[in-house]
Amino acid sequence: MRNPSRLARRSSLLHHAMWLSLSVASLSLPALAADGATSVRLPDTSRFPESVTADANGTLFVSSIADGGVLKVGADGAVVSQFLKPGEHGTRSTFGLLADPKRGVLWVASNDATPLGAKGPTVAEGAWVKAFDVATGAMETSVRLPGAKALANDFALDGDGSLYVTNTFAPQILRLKPAATEFEVFVEDPTLSKGLDGIAIGADGNLYVNTFMGGELFRIEVKQGKAGKVTQLETPRPLKFPDGLRTFKDGFLMVEGSGALSRVTVSDNSAKIEPIQQFAGPTGVTVSGDRIWVSEGQLGLMSKQAEAGRDGPSFHLRSVDVR
Repeated sequence: MRNPSRLARRSSLLHHAMWLSLSVASLSLPALAADGATSVRLPDTSRFPESVTADANGTLFVSSIADGGVLKVGADGAVVSQFLKPGEHGTRSTFGLLADPKRGVLWVASNDATPLGAKGPTVAEGAWVKAFDVATGAMETSVRLPGAKALANDFALDGDGSLYVTNTFAPQILRLKPAATEFEVFVEDPTLSKGLDGIAIGADGNLYVNTFMGGELFRIEVKQGKAGKVTQLETPRPLKFPDGLRTFKDGFLMVEGSGALSRVTVSDNSAKIEPIQQFAGPTGVTVSGDRIWVSEGQLGLMSKQAEAGRDGPSFHLRSVDVR
Protein backbone atom coordinates (compact mmCIF):
# COMPACT_ATOMS: atom_id res chain seq x y z
CA MET A 1 0.00 0.00 0.00
CA ARG A 2 2.98 2.31 0.41
CA ASN A 3 4.29 1.91 -3.14
CA PRO A 4 2.41 4.33 -5.48
CA SER A 5 2.95 2.22 -8.60
CA ARG A 6 1.79 -0.91 -6.79
CA LEU A 7 -1.22 1.01 -5.51
CA ALA A 8 -2.08 2.14 -9.03
CA ARG A 9 -1.92 -1.43 -10.37
CA ARG A 10 -4.05 -2.76 -7.53
CA SER A 11 -6.49 0.12 -7.99
CA SER A 12 -6.91 -0.72 -11.69
CA LEU A 13 -7.64 -4.37 -10.90
CA LEU A 14 -10.04 -3.25 -8.20
CA HIS A 15 -11.95 -1.02 -10.61
CA HIS A 16 -12.50 -3.91 -13.03
CA ALA A 17 -13.56 -6.32 -10.30
CA MET A 18 -15.98 -3.84 -8.82
CA TRP A 19 -17.42 -2.95 -12.23
CA LEU A 20 -18.50 -6.58 -12.65
CA SER A 21 -19.96 -6.77 -9.15
CA LEU A 22 -21.80 -3.47 -9.58
CA SER A 23 -23.44 -4.72 -12.75
CA VAL A 24 -24.88 -7.64 -10.79
CA ALA A 25 -25.84 -5.51 -7.78
CA SER A 26 -27.75 -3.00 -9.89
CA LEU A 27 -30.11 -5.72 -11.10
CA SER A 28 -31.75 -5.76 -7.66
CA LEU A 29 -32.39 -2.00 -7.48
CA PRO A 30 -36.02 -2.08 -8.68
CA ALA A 31 -36.84 -3.85 -5.41
CA LEU A 32 -36.12 -0.61 -3.59
CA ALA A 33 -39.37 0.93 -4.74
CA ALA A 34 -41.29 -2.15 -3.67
CA ASP A 35 -39.78 -1.84 -0.18
CA GLY A 36 -40.92 1.77 0.04
CA ALA A 37 -37.37 3.16 0.10
CA THR A 38 -36.74 6.80 -0.70
CA SER A 39 -33.89 8.20 -2.76
CA VAL A 40 -32.19 11.48 -3.60
CA ARG A 41 -30.46 11.98 -6.93
CA LEU A 42 -27.23 13.88 -6.47
CA PRO A 43 -26.20 16.61 -8.92
CA ASP A 44 -23.74 15.74 -11.66
CA THR A 45 -21.24 18.10 -10.01
CA SER A 46 -20.91 15.72 -7.03
CA ARG A 47 -19.91 12.44 -8.63
CA PHE A 48 -18.74 9.29 -6.89
CA PRO A 49 -19.95 10.05 -3.34
CA GLU A 50 -17.79 8.38 -0.71
CA SER A 51 -19.49 9.04 2.61
CA VAL A 52 -22.78 10.15 4.12
CA THR A 53 -23.55 11.30 7.66
CA ALA A 54 -26.50 12.89 9.45
CA ASP A 55 -26.64 15.54 12.16
CA ALA A 56 -29.06 15.61 15.09
CA ASN A 57 -31.69 17.39 12.97
CA GLY A 58 -31.63 14.71 10.28
CA THR A 59 -29.74 16.83 7.76
CA LEU A 60 -27.56 14.66 5.52
CA PHE A 61 -24.05 15.53 4.32
CA VAL A 62 -22.41 13.82 1.33
CA SER A 63 -18.80 13.87 0.09
CA SER A 64 -17.42 13.40 -3.44
CA ILE A 65 -14.18 11.72 -4.44
CA ALA A 66 -14.26 12.97 -8.04
CA ASP A 67 -15.43 16.56 -7.54
CA GLY A 68 -14.76 17.37 -3.90
CA GLY A 69 -16.91 19.56 -1.70
CA VAL A 70 -19.74 18.47 0.57
CA LEU A 71 -23.45 18.49 -0.26
CA LYS A 72 -26.14 19.25 2.31
CA VAL A 73 -29.47 17.44 1.95
CA GLY A 74 -32.54 18.43 3.95
CA ALA A 75 -34.08 15.90 6.32
CA ASP A 76 -36.97 15.45 3.89
CA GLY A 77 -34.55 14.79 1.03
CA ALA A 78 -36.11 17.58 -1.01
CA VAL A 79 -33.47 20.31 -0.73
CA VAL A 80 -29.90 19.79 -1.92
CA SER A 81 -27.39 22.61 -1.40
CA GLN A 82 -23.64 23.08 -1.22
CA PHE A 83 -22.29 23.02 2.35
CA LEU A 84 -18.62 23.05 1.31
CA LYS A 85 -17.72 24.20 -2.19
CA PRO A 86 -15.28 22.03 -4.17
CA GLY A 87 -11.74 23.09 -3.32
CA GLU A 88 -12.84 25.47 -0.57
CA HIS A 89 -10.57 25.85 2.48
CA GLY A 90 -7.77 23.92 0.81
CA THR A 91 -9.80 20.75 0.29
CA ARG A 92 -9.48 18.34 -2.62
CA SER A 93 -11.21 14.95 -3.01
CA THR A 94 -13.51 14.47 -0.03
CA PHE A 95 -13.81 11.08 1.66
CA GLY A 96 -15.12 10.32 5.15
CA LEU A 97 -17.64 12.56 6.90
CA LEU A 98 -18.87 12.48 10.48
CA ALA A 99 -21.27 14.83 12.24
CA ASP A 100 -20.10 15.71 15.76
CA PRO A 101 -23.20 16.78 17.74
CA LYS A 102 -21.28 17.74 20.90
CA ARG A 103 -19.07 20.23 19.09
CA GLY A 104 -21.60 21.16 16.43
CA VAL A 105 -19.12 20.47 13.63
CA LEU A 106 -18.77 18.27 10.58
CA TRP A 107 -15.52 16.34 10.27
CA VAL A 108 -14.30 16.05 6.66
CA ALA A 109 -11.47 13.95 5.21
CA SER A 110 -9.72 15.60 2.24
CA ASN A 111 -7.12 13.82 0.12
CA ASP A 112 -4.99 13.89 -2.97
CA ALA A 113 -6.61 10.83 -4.56
CA THR A 114 -4.73 10.81 -7.85
CA PRO A 115 -3.31 7.31 -7.08
CA LEU A 116 -6.93 6.12 -7.12
CA GLY A 117 -7.73 7.84 -10.42
CA ALA A 118 -9.42 10.96 -9.01
CA LYS A 119 -7.65 14.27 -9.63
CA GLY A 120 -10.09 16.31 -7.58
CA PRO A 121 -10.89 20.03 -7.92
CA THR A 122 -7.50 21.40 -6.75
CA VAL A 123 -3.84 20.43 -6.51
CA ALA A 124 -3.74 20.52 -2.70
CA GLU A 125 -1.21 17.98 -1.47
CA GLY A 126 -1.48 15.49 1.35
CA ALA A 127 -4.20 14.01 3.50
CA TRP A 128 -6.13 16.33 5.80
CA VAL A 129 -8.87 16.23 8.39
CA LYS A 130 -10.90 19.41 8.75
CA ALA A 131 -13.83 20.40 10.96
CA PHE A 132 -16.52 22.87 9.87
CA ASP A 133 -19.19 24.57 11.96
CA VAL A 134 -22.47 22.96 10.90
CA ALA A 135 -24.42 26.21 11.35
CA THR A 136 -22.05 28.65 9.63
CA GLY A 137 -19.74 26.52 7.50
CA ALA A 138 -16.68 28.19 9.04
CA MET A 139 -13.57 26.03 9.27
CA GLU A 140 -12.59 25.40 12.89
CA THR A 141 -9.87 22.73 12.60
CA SER A 142 -7.39 21.64 9.93
CA VAL A 143 -4.82 18.93 10.68
CA ARG A 144 -2.62 17.07 8.22
CA LEU A 145 -2.01 13.34 8.60
CA PRO A 146 1.63 12.50 9.34
CA GLY A 147 3.84 10.61 6.92
CA ALA A 148 4.52 10.79 3.20
CA LYS A 149 1.98 8.07 2.36
CA ALA A 150 -1.38 8.86 3.90
CA LEU A 151 -5.05 8.83 2.94
CA ALA A 152 -7.64 9.87 5.52
CA ASN A 153 -10.61 7.60 4.98
CA ASP A 154 -13.22 7.34 7.73
CA PHE A 155 -13.93 8.48 11.29
CA ALA A 156 -15.16 7.40 14.69
CA LEU A 157 -15.64 9.47 17.86
CA ASP A 158 -15.29 8.17 21.41
CA GLY A 159 -17.08 9.42 24.51
CA ASP A 160 -14.24 11.79 25.38
CA GLY A 161 -14.42 13.49 21.99
CA SER A 162 -11.26 11.95 20.54
CA LEU A 163 -11.44 11.42 16.79
CA TYR A 164 -10.11 8.19 15.25
CA VAL A 165 -9.14 8.09 11.57
CA THR A 166 -8.26 5.16 9.31
CA ASN A 167 -5.19 5.67 7.13
CA THR A 168 -5.79 3.63 3.98
CA PHE A 169 -2.23 3.98 2.69
CA ALA A 170 -0.64 2.69 5.92
CA PRO A 171 -1.67 0.10 8.54
CA GLN A 172 -2.50 2.88 10.98
CA ILE A 173 -5.37 4.22 13.00
CA LEU A 174 -4.66 7.79 14.05
CA ARG A 175 -6.16 9.68 16.97
CA LEU A 176 -6.82 13.39 17.41
CA LYS A 177 -7.55 14.26 21.01
CA PRO A 178 -9.77 17.25 21.86
CA ALA A 179 -7.85 20.53 21.41
CA ALA A 180 -4.86 18.67 19.90
CA THR A 181 -3.14 20.17 16.86
CA GLU A 182 -1.43 16.99 15.68
CA PHE A 183 -2.42 13.37 15.18
CA GLU A 184 -0.91 10.58 17.21
CA VAL A 185 -0.58 7.00 15.99
CA PHE A 186 -3.09 5.08 18.10
CA VAL A 187 -2.25 1.71 16.59
CA GLU A 188 0.03 0.52 13.79
CA ASP A 189 0.00 -3.17 12.93
CA PRO A 190 1.07 -5.00 9.73
CA THR A 191 -2.10 -7.11 9.83
CA LEU A 192 -4.01 -3.91 8.96
CA SER A 193 -2.11 -3.34 5.71
CA LYS A 194 -4.81 -4.18 3.16
CA GLY A 195 -6.51 -0.80 2.90
CA LEU A 196 -8.08 0.31 6.19
CA ASP A 197 -11.48 1.83 5.52
CA GLY A 198 -14.58 1.75 7.73
CA ILE A 199 -14.27 2.31 11.48
CA ALA A 200 -16.70 2.33 14.40
CA ILE A 201 -16.68 2.03 18.18
CA GLY A 202 -18.61 -0.91 19.58
CA ALA A 203 -20.80 -1.04 22.66
CA ASP A 204 -17.85 -2.74 24.37
CA GLY A 205 -15.69 0.37 23.83
CA ASN A 206 -13.38 -1.37 21.38
CA LEU A 207 -12.58 -0.18 17.86
CA TYR A 208 -13.79 -2.15 14.84
CA VAL A 209 -12.37 -1.65 11.35
CA ASN A 210 -12.52 -3.27 7.93
CA THR A 211 -10.06 -3.43 5.04
CA PHE A 212 -11.32 -2.54 1.57
CA MET A 213 -8.73 -4.50 -0.39
CA GLY A 214 -8.46 -7.45 1.99
CA GLY A 215 -12.15 -7.94 2.80
CA GLU A 216 -11.31 -8.28 6.49
CA LEU A 217 -12.95 -7.25 9.75
CA PHE A 218 -10.88 -6.52 12.87
CA ARG A 219 -11.37 -5.64 16.52
CA ILE A 220 -8.79 -3.48 18.30
CA GLU A 221 -9.09 -3.70 22.06
CA VAL A 222 -9.11 -0.38 23.87
CA LYS A 223 -8.08 -0.33 27.52
CA GLN A 224 -7.70 2.89 29.51
CA GLY A 225 -7.34 4.89 26.32
CA LYS A 226 -4.64 2.67 24.84
CA ALA A 227 -4.72 0.17 21.99
CA GLY A 228 -4.45 -3.50 22.87
CA LYS A 229 -4.75 -6.74 20.95
CA VAL A 230 -5.68 -6.70 17.25
CA THR A 231 -7.97 -9.62 16.35
CA GLN A 232 -9.25 -10.59 12.92
CA LEU A 233 -12.88 -11.65 13.23
CA GLU A 234 -14.26 -14.70 11.46
CA THR A 235 -17.07 -13.98 8.98
CA PRO A 236 -19.59 -16.46 7.53
CA ARG A 237 -18.67 -15.42 4.01
CA PRO A 238 -15.88 -13.44 2.35
CA LEU A 239 -16.44 -9.69 2.51
CA LYS A 240 -16.32 -7.95 -0.88
CA PHE A 241 -14.83 -4.46 -0.72
CA PRO A 242 -16.19 -3.56 2.74
CA ASP A 243 -16.49 0.18 3.20
CA GLY A 244 -18.66 2.31 5.49
CA LEU A 245 -19.13 0.96 9.04
CA ARG A 246 -21.40 2.54 11.66
CA THR A 247 -22.51 1.59 15.17
CA PHE A 248 -26.12 0.36 15.18
CA LYS A 249 -28.09 -1.04 18.13
CA ASP A 250 -26.01 -3.88 19.61
CA GLY A 251 -23.76 -4.13 16.57
CA PHE A 252 -23.00 -2.32 13.35
CA LEU A 253 -24.22 -1.46 9.87
CA MET A 254 -21.78 -2.11 7.04
CA VAL A 255 -21.83 -1.62 3.29
CA GLU A 256 -19.71 -3.48 0.75
CA GLY A 257 -18.74 -2.15 -2.66
CA SER A 258 -20.16 -5.29 -4.25
CA GLY A 259 -23.66 -4.15 -3.25
CA ALA A 260 -24.60 -5.35 0.23
CA LEU A 261 -25.91 -3.38 3.19
CA SER A 262 -25.76 -5.69 6.20
CA ARG A 263 -26.21 -5.76 9.93
CA VAL A 264 -23.10 -7.01 11.75
CA THR A 265 -23.23 -8.57 15.21
CA VAL A 266 -20.02 -9.64 16.96
CA SER A 267 -19.78 -12.52 19.41
CA ASP A 268 -16.36 -13.46 20.77
CA ASN A 269 -14.12 -13.64 17.68
CA SER A 270 -16.88 -14.14 15.12
CA ALA A 271 -19.12 -11.72 13.24
CA LYS A 272 -22.65 -12.53 12.08
CA ILE A 273 -23.52 -10.84 8.76
CA GLU A 274 -27.27 -10.38 8.12
CA PRO A 275 -28.26 -8.94 4.71
CA ILE A 276 -30.64 -5.98 4.65
CA GLN A 277 -30.65 -4.69 1.05
CA GLN A 278 -28.63 -4.49 -2.17
CA PHE A 279 -27.42 -1.19 -3.65
CA ALA A 280 -25.27 -0.01 -6.57
CA GLY A 281 -21.71 0.14 -5.29
CA PRO A 282 -22.45 1.50 -1.79
CA THR A 283 -19.67 3.37 -0.01
CA GLY A 284 -21.19 5.04 3.06
CA VAL A 285 -23.99 4.44 5.55
CA THR A 286 -25.69 6.44 8.29
CA VAL A 287 -28.89 6.35 10.34
CA SER A 288 -31.26 9.31 10.48
CA GLY A 289 -34.50 8.88 12.40
CA ASP A 290 -36.21 5.74 11.17
CA ARG A 291 -34.19 5.52 7.94
CA ILE A 292 -30.87 3.95 7.03
CA TRP A 293 -29.25 6.07 4.31
CA VAL A 294 -26.65 4.72 1.89
CA SER A 295 -24.44 6.59 -0.57
CA GLU A 296 -24.01 4.78 -3.88
CA GLY A 297 -20.44 5.68 -4.79
CA GLN A 298 -20.06 3.19 -7.66
CA LEU A 299 -16.28 3.52 -7.36
CA GLY A 300 -15.75 0.61 -9.72
CA LEU A 301 -16.98 2.83 -12.56
CA MET A 302 -14.57 5.69 -11.89
CA SER A 303 -11.94 4.55 -14.38
CA LYS A 304 -14.63 3.77 -16.96
CA GLN A 305 -16.00 7.31 -16.83
CA ALA A 306 -12.51 8.71 -17.25
CA GLU A 307 -12.34 7.14 -20.71
CA ALA A 308 -12.90 9.63 -23.49
CA GLY A 309 -16.45 9.90 -24.77
CA ARG A 310 -18.01 7.73 -22.09
CA ASP A 311 -21.14 8.96 -20.33
CA GLY A 312 -21.09 8.73 -16.56
CA PRO A 313 -23.69 7.09 -14.33
CA SER A 314 -26.09 8.98 -12.08
CA PHE A 315 -25.48 8.96 -8.34
CA HIS A 316 -27.96 8.62 -5.51
CA LEU A 317 -28.56 8.45 -1.81
CA ARG A 318 -31.03 5.68 -1.07
CA SER A 319 -32.68 4.62 2.14
CA VAL A 320 -34.53 1.76 3.77
CA ASP A 321 -36.50 1.50 6.99
CA VAL A 322 -34.58 0.86 10.18
CA ARG A 323 -35.17 -2.81 11.02
